[in-house]
Amino acid sequence: MKEFDTIIIGAGTAGLTAAIYAQRAGLRCVVLEGTLYGGQITNTPDVENYPALEKVSGFDFAMSLYNQATSFGAVVEMEEVTGVSLEGETKTVKTPSEEYQAKTVILANGAKRRKLGVPGEEEFSGKGVSYCATCDGAFYRGRDVAIVGGGNTALEDALYLADNCKTVHLVHRRDSFRASQVVVDSVLRRENIVVHYDSAVQSILGDTQVKTVVLENKKTGETQDLAVDGVFVAVGMVPDNAMFAPVQLDETGYIVAQEDCKTNVPGVFVAGDTRTKFLRQLVTAAADGAVAATQAANFLRI
Repeated sequence: MKEFDTIIIGAGTAGLTAAIYAQRAGLRCVVLEGTLYGGQITNTPDVENYPALEKVSGFDFAMSLYNQATSFGAVVEMEEVTGVSLEGETKTVKTPSEEYQAKTVILANGAKRRKLGVPGEEEFSGKGVSYCATCDGAFYRGRDVAIVGGGNTALEDALYLADNCKTVHLVHRRDSFRASQVVVDSVLRRENIVVHYDSAVQSILGDTQVKTVVLENKKTGETQDLAVDGVFVAVGMVPDNAMFAPVQLDETGYIVAQEDCKTNVPGVFVAGDTRTKFLRQLVTAAADGAVAATQAANFLRI
């Protein structure tokens, strides 16, 4: 059994920022991560929208954040969380090899981008396949791209891309959108957005970079090759928060919390993509981490 002041679950931007602020507040903290520290940003070749950093690779950003957190004394353990007990004054978090206890817990486990599951998607991830238009769209200025999805995120991303790209092919597997009508109307008015209804991506092709997206019409079975330089996937996020009961989740599985990062369970806070929020970006994840750690410190002082 190892005891700390706070346990942080997840070593992405939110979790490592929380560790920095927790250690600077005088807390003894441990960060538990089951895969790779840094989170999804490690797969992004270039980050250009983080304040004060004109350009940095996702890997270098994650490395710097990790080094900063550990330099302040944060303990980072590469262990998968297998169970938690969050009720009561003392919280327990279990991994395959250890049990950790603390009076506060920060949930920063993130959310996974839902993938298409088609040939070429994994191969070209970071080489033309992206899951964040606001992160990577500027790299395709003046070029042809495709975006896959039919909800508000996909259509808003299509509008964002249309301001930079030559042509945006919007691929949707149904014959109508699930987005709000005002967003749909905006998309349909844009001359450089081409909508492909009733269509799904069959495969993604290229050499060292994406070159072609193969579409299949779900009604006719016909296929079509689109020459594009990038494919943006916007078919939703997948949170994984069931193990954190009794923490309250919304209908889609995100942890319910406002900008104060407090959950409904005393002593349990949340940061980053795993919580209900309007914008999921590096800068908002970092902000959440700072808030959650400060809240944990205040909770322990009272």
